[in-house]
Amino acid sequence: MEVTKAVIPAAGFGTRFLPVTKSQPKEMMPVLDKPTIQYVVEEAIEAGIDDILIVTGRGKQAIERHFDKSYELEEELEADGKFDRLEQVRDIADLADIHYVRQKEREGLGDAVLYAQNHVGDEPFALLLGDTIIKNETPCTQSLVTAAEEYETSVLSLERVPWDDVSSYGIADVDEVNSTSESFPVNDFVEKPSQEEAPSNLAITGRYILTPDIFEKLETTGHGVGGELQLTDAIRKLDVVRGVELDGDRYDIGNIPSWLQANVELALRYDNSEINAAVETLLGDWAE
Repeated sequence: MEVTKAVIPAAGFGTRFLPVTKSQPKEMMPVLDKPTIQYVVEEAIEAGIDDILIVTGRGKQAIERHFDKSYELEEELEADGKFDRLEQVRDIADLADIHYVRQKEREGLGDAVLYAQNHVGDEPFALLLGDTIIKNETPCTQSLVTAAEEYETSVLSLERVPWDDVSSYGIADVDEVNSTSESFPVNDFVEKPSQEEAPSNLAITGRYILTPDIFEKLETTGHGVGGELQLTDAIRKLDVVRGVELDGDRYDIGNIPSWLQANVELALRYDNSEINAAVETLLGDWAE
């Protein structure tokens, strides 16, 4: 089993970020100097994957333009002698072999994944949500690929969330997790349970390695919570699924507090002393 392809769903409306997402895809929300989806693409590349399918929707053309060449901009930067910025722009267009397919009806994450079937074929693939940034020492997707290739099965990234928040996630039912194990079997999943019904507080966090039989499971799964085709419902039908507990920082750029947190925390890690100093000054002023 070798994972060589990635799928990034990016078709949602982004209603939690209105009105800015009325005309701009939420996946293009900037975090520092890059749009969110570029961080996601770079994570896939860091895991050794450079064949990427982005599932877009109506009004998402800005995503395609971002990863395309921009001849006019390149000519102007070169004429102005701004060669460092010219290199940045060219690097974006050369990041990976990126393909696109449009989800015609927004009927849930499971439906978006089905649109990837023709591109993925009969191979396992990484699935990375386009509005979620995960930062840790070893890229999250790389950890999942390692576990998936070792056990030859689907693997999901899981994170312990506050019990008050479990109703916002797909929640895993697992045996007691062995802290010395890098991955562990998952017995079942529950999509957005109440706190009383949740089997744990281990939530699916937007990173998956899925075997190709997920497509058959999706095709035989009815619409679930919210009247949408829920990916979690199809994953429950897979014979074997393993989990890897997230070790790092996750930012859901679909909501304003997490987006603000991402900008501040990533700015402190940014390789630019001027930006680091500016953020530290702001934090000091706010604390006072």
